[in-house]
Amino acid sequence: MKGGALTFDGVLPVLAAGFGTSLSLIVAIGAQNTFVLQQGLRGAAVVPVVLVCALSDAVLIAAGVGGIGAVLGRWPAAVGVIGVAGGLFLLAYGFLAARRAVRPGALTTGSTEVKSLRRTVFTCLALTWLNPHVYLDTVLLLGSVAAGHGDGRWLFGVGAVLASAFWFCALGFGARRLAGVFARPGAWRVLDALIAVTMAALGVTMIAGQL
Repeated sequence: MKGGALTFDGVLPVLAAGFGTSLSLIVAIGAQNTFVLQQGLRGAAVVPVVLVCALSDAVLIAAGVGGIGAVLGRWPAAVGVIGVAGGLFLLAYGFLAARRAVRPGALTTGSTEVKSLRRTVFTCLALTWLNPHVYLDTVLLLGSVAAGHGDGRWLFGVGAVLASAFWFCALGFGARRLAGVFARPGAWRVLDALIAVTMAALGVTMIAGQL
């Protein structure tokens, strides 16, 4: 898939790759996910918050897929370098997830403060766009992985966008049903353990593919 034309039989695997890679990056516990969970548990401004997160990710993913793809079109030799760098980053990310699973931090969802819609949206935008990790994960990492799919990179991006929308909808709208699960640190420990395994496997695969 690295340089050839995308066939119909290759559509679903590329979509699935984008979906799985994006989901593995997004579901890690962090300020943004905690905020969405808090809003969902309160039932406050859930629709605007989910829309802000999903649309922001869509813009960032498109920038990553388009920008990295253009760069690699001019310098094909960069594929190997980015592939190894991306693989190492995934391994480091998996290590951090494993450490969180062993030594989880506290997740606070009990605040009952009522915020205005404008303040809520502003807070969500700040948590999304002022987080340096979002540029590493969504723009650089997803963009570099997408570039490895050649003509299918935009299809990979579509899968990544769908994963983002799925996750934020599930987290925001499903929070009430999952209040007894995700309000407990143990649930995030299990999730982080799964993320660690997934990221380690993806990292090894990326590095091996460039050797």
